[in-house]
Amino acid sequence: MKASAIAVGVILCFQAVGAWPQSGPEVSRRTAIVRAAERVGPAVVGVTVTQVVEGYRRVRDPFLEEWGFLIPRYRYRRYKVSNFGSGFVFDAEGHVVTNQHVVEGAVEMKVTLPDGRSLDAVLVGEDQANDLAVLKVDADGLPVAPLGRSNDLISGEWVVAIGNPFGYLLRDTKPTVTVGVVSATNRDVKPDPDKQHHYRNLIQTDAAINPGNSGGPLVNMNGEVVGINAFIFSRSGGSLGIGFAIPVAIAKKVIEEIIAHGAVRDIWVGLRVQEIDRLLARSLELERAEGVLVSSVGKGSPAEEAGIRRGDVLTHIDGRRVDSVEDAREAMAGRLVGDAVPVTVRRDGRVREVTLTLKEKR
Repeated sequence: MKASAIAVGVILCFQAVGAWPQSGPEVSRRTAIVRAAERVGPAVVGVTVTQVVEGYRRVRDPFLEEWGFLIPRYRYRRYKVSNFGSGFVFDAEGHVVTNQHVVEGAVEMKVTLPDGRSLDAVLVGEDQANDLAVLKVDADGLPVAPLGRSNDLISGEWVVAIGNPFGYLLRDTKPTVTVGVVSATNRDVKPDPDKQHHYRNLIQTDAAINPGNSGGPLVNMNGEVVGINAFIFSRSGGSLGIGFAIPVAIAKKVIEEIIAHGAVRDIWVGLRVQEIDRLLARSLELERAEGVLVSSVGKGSPAEEAGIRRGDVLTHIDGRRVDSVEDAREAMAGRLVGDAVPVTVRRDGRVREVTLTLKEKR
């Protein structure tokens, strides 16, 4: 009985991705994975950028080897380097989405389509907080990648990563496909401990993401973009099965903001907070030092409109516990004008739930 149950389970798993024949003697090769890749693949592009790097370079000259004590051996120079990544066509107007770190500091940009066309691109805008950038190319009849939903992703469901890894080596305009599952959702990651920047609510996947995949789409079995591949955890530089993608639910709002305004507008919250130590907790008659104290609220600000007052103790932002000024700053990172953010405050021993509707910074 156990063997039979296992066999049935295997069959169902294969059928779920279309790899098992539904009828007839031959195994179908046109799986859900193939169909998903075929639907999105034509809209996936390679992104090549030229950056200017400034720094000191060693001057190699026989004369200097003997008389180097008189003339500096290093000279300050500006020189060009190339960077590579992936992206996808967002709309019929020619907007292309990629990662911000792919185009950072670029002076020239080109987008290469799977059909071999190479198009000059201009930067519409970028957002470092969410690691997204929007480019624009001038072309008609571009294939557009269909967008899906990322809010209801299920850990364990199949996904496909499409992009142009190692494009500078392969010299091939056609994107490659790797397959895996959604390993987890809502991951908060700080790739570099020495930097303030961190990613929020990421999709974790074991689909192979390699150098050059950055900015390419993560696709579900319906052939819809559910994420933008961003980075991997790796000791060797290659894929170890721990990759991360920006959810399309976040990316879509950022992209539309950039297209409409050329940049992500600064948000206005209108409150200041301070940390609560044991002495302050005692004076506030708190059982323990938790949350942050609202020290001021701006007149006419989103905080005032939400009903937050000076002296409130803010304990959670969007369900995230807040115990320091840094916690509050990180919880608000990447927010956009118009976002409605649930906030939990404590006042006079009672817990209150309010909503901050963010405005543009004045």
